[in-house]
This record gives sequence, C-alpha cells and structure tokens, in this order.
Amino acid sequence: MNRTIEPAAALRGEINVPGDKSISHRSIMFGSLAEGTTCVSGFLTGEDNLATLNAFASMGVTIRRIGETSLEIEGRGLDGLEEPSNVIDCGNSGTTMRLMTGLLAGQKFFSVLTGDQYLRRRPMKRVVGPLTQMGARITGRQGGELAPLAIQGTELQPTTYHSPVASAQVKSALLLAGLSVDGETTVYEPSLSRDHSERMLSWFGADLKPFDGGVTIMGRPRLQAREVQVPGDISSAAFFMVAGLVTPDSELLIRNVGVNPSRSGIIDILQAMGGQIELIDERNPSGEPIADILVKSSRLQGIEIGGDLIPRAIDEFPVISIAAALAEGTTIIKDARELRVKETDRIAAMVDGLTVLGADVEAQEDGMIINGCEQLQGGQVVSHGDHRIAMSFAVAALNSSGPVTIEDTECTETSFPGFWELLTSVRRAG
Repeated sequence: MNRTIEPAAALRGEINVPGDKSISHRSIMFGSLAEGTTCVSGFLTGEDNLATLNAFASMGVTIRRIGETSLEIEGRGLDGLEEPSNVIDCGNSGTTMRLMTGLLAGQKFFSVLTGDQYLRRRPMKRVVGPLTQMGARITGRQGGELAPLAIQGTELQPTTYHSPVASAQVKSALLLAGLSVDGETTVYEPSLSRDHSERMLSWFGADLKPFDGGVTIMGRPRLQAREVQVPGDISSAAFFMVAGLVTPDSELLIRNVGVNPSRSGIIDILQAMGGQIELIDERNPSGEPIADILVKSSRLQGIEIGGDLIPRAIDEFPVISIAAALAEGTTIIKDARELRVKETDRIAAMVDGLTVLGADVEAQEDGMIINGCEQLQGGQVVSHGDHRIAMSFAVAALNSSGPVTIEDTECTETSFPGFWELLTSVRRAG
C-alpha cells in the first residue's frame, strides 16, 4: 500500500506512543521462563511482538490477552517449555529470531526458526557463532548465516565471549543461553548496548553482574513472576520528537516514554543539534526509567555523531537523518556500519530517498554526510518494507514543499500500529 503525506502547518497536542518493542519481547520471554503468573501492562501488540507471543504459545505457554495492551503469562520455569509441533515463524522480527536462538540452544528439544522474506536475508551468524562456541548445535543456510535455523537443543558450556560489535541482540542471545548453563556466562562488548535484558532479568531474580565493559550471568536461576509495566517506546517517540522539532510552530507532549540511558541517545543527539526537548516527571517502575517528553519546534544545527552514541540510538538513525537534512550546516554520521544489516540497508535506503526529496546527502560505508537545507521537496520514496524507513519519510513530508508518497507502508504495523492515525491527530491546518 502506498501512502501520500502532505506538508503540515504545525503539530500540536499530547500523545501516547505504543509500548516499547524491546521490553515487550522480553516480558514474554522472561515471563514464560519464570515460576508463577507474570502480569504485563502496556504491551505492544505490533506484529513483531505477536510473533514472539505466538512462538511461546507454540511451546506450551499459556498467555492470556486482557484488553488491547495487557497480558497474563503462566510461567513454566526454565525447563518447562515443550517441543513445538511446527516451525516457529518469527515474521519480520530479528529480535525474536536472534534471542530465541540463544534460548532454544539450551533446551532439550528440536526446533526450527524461520521468518519473512526480509528476515531470511538478515545475518544470523553473529549469534550462531558464539552460541556454537558454547556447544550449541545450530544449522542454517550458508553455514548458519541465514534462516531458516534448525536448533537441536543440547547441554551448553560456560563461556566468556568478546563481541566485536555492541549489539543487544547478540548479548541477550548469550544471556538467554546462559540461563541453562551450569556456571557463568560472560559477555564483553566494545561499548554499552541497550540493557533491557539485564534490567528485566534482575527484576525477575536472576543472578546478574553488570560491569564496565560487559555483564556476567550465573546459570540455572529460579526466575520468579513479576508485574511488568512496559513504557512507551522511545524509538516510536523519536518520530514525533523529530517531527515536532522540524515542523514550524509545533509543540508536542509525549507521555510515558522509556528513557533508559542505553536507549536515550536520540535525546542527547537532538539536544546537541539545538532541539528544545525537556524531560518531565521522571520515574522508575519495573526497573525501567520513564518520563514525559516535551518537544518544541527548533532550528537545528549539524553535528558529528559517532562513537558510543551509535549503539544508544542505532534504531533512530533513519529519522535522525531527516533531522540532519533539515538542519543548518553539515551532519556527519560515522561508526554506524550496523545500519547496513537492519531490516534493510538503512544507509542506502535513506540516502536514496533523501536524494529524491532534494537533500544533499552522501553515503559512507559506516554512515552518511548530510548537508542541511531549509525545506525538502515532494516526491516518491521507497520503504523497502522497513517500518522505520517508512515512518521517517512521513516525518520528512511534514516540512517539504509538496506531498511525499511512500511505497509499501503496511510494514509500520510491525512496531507502531496506529502511527498514521496518531500523526493525523496532531496535524494542524495552516
């Protein structure tokens, strides 16, 4: 489905964005492995999270949906999962596939993970490799690089792994594998990636020791059911944060957003660019910090973005590039090679689309160089089936000289159901 977005005169209002996708995934995973009934509120009912829900239901976990955003999960303990009778379909969710590969590697049964056409092209060796070092038995296309992945659960060994990339998915896959290990599993990473797994595992009672440069988990814990309040997803809020900054005469209040320091790089980046962003009523339920975010239209300045900021904002770079295209001066994004292996090559996709819209942008192997302008122009861009690309170009359309048509917008349902309606609700006519 193609969708055309018209320029906006202003954006105003108070909104709530859907629950955090990463935390929603983990609430099901850890709730299923805990003993007792875990109650989840604020759950994101996007397609990615429903893939995780269906996966655990296929392994014998009873999960009751209460209303649109609440769940009750009857945990089965570390050893209570059952062998699925069919292949597990992870849809478009790399998080589901990579984290479950770690979890299933230490189970006592056989399983197969597959996904849609996009997920089957994404690299899996980054988790298959270190899991194999722990003794995992995993096969897949191209030597385990591509799904489908066939996993014969087996007894895993304690390990210390030095990850070459700062990746929450790699780290979390190894921590999940480490739950079944008789001993310690230690993961080092070059810089801190998002720490939702560590926070939630601790919340459920795991023996976990974060340290400067990594984390250690002791295997065979007895996880206990807890209440989990899922905050609004900062990756979803990011689209409205940038939209509020680049659309003239705008003011938006985004309520109940997760502001975990390992995920809040988007705030630091936009503030460094001169964006008026204020955190209000900061609080900390369920081990995750939450705040309301007030955004006002601002004249942004180009900056250089790299180093430790990259893993703290890796999912937000498509919309950050929109902010950069509408800033004064030059923005340089570097050290972001990880963007090449997301749902699509996000560097190439954003450079191609921004060029169509009249931006002065140049692709680099690990990022982009973007020379900002006063206003983008209308045109037709391609999402490549990537939800973040589609929503980023919707933001670009708000401060353009003409309408922007985006090809293939159904993909936004994977992470942000209701995005288009919410965007319409805050538009103000000129």
